[in-house]
Amino acid sequence: MNLLELLGYFNYWVFAVVLSVGLYTVIAKINLVKKLIGLSIFQSAVFLMYITMDKVEGGTAPIIQKGMENQIYSNPLPQVLILTAIVVGVSTLALGLAIVVRIFEAYGTIEEDEILDAD
Repeated sequence: MNLLELLGYFNYWVFAVVLSVGLYTVIAKINLVKKLIGLSIFQSAVFLMYITMDKVEGGTAPIIQKGMENQIYSNPLPQVLILTAIVVGVSTLALGLAIVVRIFEAYGTIEEDEILDAD
């Protein structure tokens, strides 16, 4: 495998690295806000993977035109799913931050180990 073939998989390598960083942040950090940031990074990696898989070589927008035959069309469904996933991700992050605020009000800290000790 030469360098050009390896660079053809660049988006997949970026996906793997970003996914690993997000997963590590969620697992290793004890600060609840950092865990939420890790979750957002993890979600962004999944978005990148879906968008990368959507690319069709030579594909165009799925608009049927008169006189054009045997066109290769790109599927618009992955973009729609990613837009929906982004909205859900932002909503989940907002809810998570609201819960962290309530935890801070109740315990005076957002460190997971200190919260467990207080209980």
